[in-house]
Amino acid sequence: MIEQDTIKLLRECDAGIQMGVSAIDEVMDYVTNDSLKKQLEDCKNSHESLRKELEVLLDRYHDDGKSPNPMAKSMSWMKTKVDLFADPSDETVADLMTDGCNMGVKSLSRYLNQYQAADEPSKEIAKRLIALEERLAVNVRSYL
Repeated sequence: MIEQDTIKLLRECDAGIQMGVSAIDEVMDYVTNDSLKKQLEDCKNSHESLRKELEVLLDRYHDDGKSPNPMAKSMSWMKTKVDLFADPSDETVADLMTDGCNMGVKSLSRYLNQYQAADEPSKEIAKRLIALEERLAVNVRSYL
């Protein structure tokens, strides 16, 4: 049970990290404020760093991880493009990032509760990812 919950939690973290990095990449060309751009770049780098740690744990369990749900990714991409087409501003970027972070925190918290038997290093990665998402949501509020 511990190994199964650990692998499942790590997979969900992997998908969440990929979704977060992809979302940041999608909005970056629309960002005009240097401070906002730096915050997004820093967050993306933190996600990528965390993913490297996560991959080490996945390798330990001989697992390849998980890609984001294609439907969720498509819906996110479509919302981003439509919103930015209508209003290509830092405010729109901040709004999209806030919504994405909140969804990520909600999903990851659910998985953390669902896979309670996961090992501590995996839970720690999930908690760190949640903290990254929460921090970005707070940091972009001044651009809303």
